[in-house]
Amino acid sequence: MQLDSHIHNALYLAFERQQWAELRKSVPLTLSESELENLRGINESISLDEVTDIYLPLSRLLNLIVEARQQRGLVLNQFLGRVPPKRPYIISIAGSVAVGKSTTARIMQALLQQWPEHPKVDLVTTDGFLYPLAELKRRGLLQRKGFPESYDMKMLVEFISKIKAGDSVVKAPIYSHISYDRITDTNQVIQQPDILIIEGLNVLQTGQDTHVAIQQPFVSDFVDFSIYVDAEESLLKDWYVSRFLQFRSGAFSDPNSYFHHYSSLTDDEATKIAANIWDSINGPNLNLNILPTRDRAHLILRKGTDHLMNQVLLRK
Repeated sequence: MQLDSHIHNALYLAFERQQWAELRKSVPLTLSESELENLRGINESISLDEVTDIYLPLSRLLNLIVEARQQRGLVLNQFLGRVPPKRPYIISIAGSVAVGKSTTARIMQALLQQWPEHPKVDLVTTDGFLYPLAELKRRGLLQRKGFPESYDMKMLVEFISKIKAGDSVVKAPIYSHISYDRITDTNQVIQQPDILIIEGLNVLQTGQDTHVAIQQPFVSDFVDFSIYVDAEESLLKDWYVSRFLQFRSGAFSDPNSYFHHYSSLTDDEATKIAANIWDSINGPNLNLNILPTRDRAHLILRKGTDHLMNQVLLRK
């Protein structure tokens, strides 16, 4: 899963961990250990060092970019003599199942909202835009959940286009990992944040990824800055299996869980089932649909063992 060296050199500036950490430029760490604990995903060893070395420089970079965009907007609107609607700066976070996108998104939200230039930062995951369970079954897509065709792309694109247009109130569906389904009659309400972070498997997808010639917008068309969280597939599979084993005694143990039947599995049985799910669903989705979008990202965070970032690639 290494980037092609030619693409790597042509498109990206590569920073080893320590080089990147030095770009923090004395940005203060505003998260405590207890706050960080609340942001951690399942089975992730995110430490304050990781936040300091990787995420603080990234929040500094994004703050500078957003601030520059805001200043440019002020100049343009002063010239045109108009007061435009408030349009959020949109950041997308993509990557494989089990790579830690959700934790990255939550940490970035927590850090970015500490900057006075953009105190209101909202976070939306694309899980809520998966077709409801009944619809997935009707379409024969239950075993393709997470693949591009399992998402209501019309609904997702309508949502993000309203956000980008500066609509005062926009609603996003909410997903339950307990029921494995979209929650009915409950929505996340987005009200003109300064920054919107959207996190999901396929947020870097474009029209190039479809097999037919279609003129339709994609999420990526509305995104201002994109991040891809990357790791070798062997690590991703290990992390997925490990997370599955933890869910077995956690979320799966809830009697209301869609996966409650997994809670009584032995370690060997659970490991075998998780590995099979990876090999038949998550691995193919990664290689067919997610990984090919990686080199479109403005920034790639590369993870090694223990979920630790070891390299940052910044598009030139």
